[in-house]
Amino acid sequence: MRKPEPVILTCAITGAIHTPSMSDALPVTKDQIAASAIAAARAGASIVHLHARDDADGRPNQTPEAFAPILDAVRAECDCVIGITTGGAPTMSVEERLRPAAEFLPELASLNMGSMNFGLFPMLDRYPDLKHDWERDYLSNRNIIFNNTYGQIEEIITALAPHNTRLEFECYDTSHLYNLRHFLDRGLVKPPLFIQTVFGLMGGIGAHPEDVSHMKRTADRLFGDDWQWSVLGAGRHQMTIGAMSVAQGGHMRVGLEDSLWAGPGVPATSNAQQVTNAKSLIESLGRRIATPDEARRILDLKGR
Repeated sequence: MRKPEPVILTCAITGAIHTPSMSDALPVTKDQIAASAIAAARAGASIVHLHARDDADGRPNQTPEAFAPILDAVRAECDCVIGITTGGAPTMSVEERLRPAAEFLPELASLNMGSMNFGLFPMLDRYPDLKHDWERDYLSNRNIIFNNTYGQIEEIITALAPHNTRLEFECYDTSHLYNLRHFLDRGLVKPPLFIQTVFGLMGGIGAHPEDVSHMKRTADRLFGDDWQWSVLGAGRHQMTIGAMSVAQGGHMRVGLEDSLWAGPGVPATSNAQQVTNAKSLIESLGRRIATPDEARRILDLKGR
């Protein structure tokens, strides 16, 4: 059995699912996103996973110009691994989603491994008072298909892999693991594979412990020792699913992109708070958080 590495703790700072009206803690301006990422890194996050937003109304913004000041600020203040999304928002084209990673060629970039229905509309019942018209239009859309076709996935891989940008493979369902095996068999991606298994988002696999076990068993069978397992539990599932991974030698992801909560009925006040809570969980299970350089070694990253 492979000896567990230190826990790679990723913090996803703002994302594209939650909207500004849902939480005052959600960073939405470039200055807020940068400051929140720096605070999360100082609290112990090995990796910060970055999206950008429009300063005026907080809507997702996938232009390189929106990312540049965030990247500059984070790089100036800390040595954490920076991951850039190629998922953007599910309503964007793949060309739009790819632009920041193709421009900045980071150490790490996320890659969604399959198309899926994407249901945000149940959140309207929980957040009826929205500040911006775009929030209601975005959340109420019942026809979102998050496009990640084989051709689109290959386009992202071939744009980034020659520059040694490693990919964080976001797998929302079992078929996404098989899609990844397809690209591994073709030699378009190489180990170690950093697989982020995603649980509890409407349109993907659920958040039951059996769902978590099923995804891990499948990935173990498909990839043997050539992969590093991390989990993302949406909403209230963030810490419980994280505990399942950490207890089995895996890694975890927290952050306001994935959950606005610090505990049952307790709204999170910051990304750093969630990192601190995760650190306590990890240490209580007899493990420790990987430093950024340890994360670089484990994932075979090219470095800053």
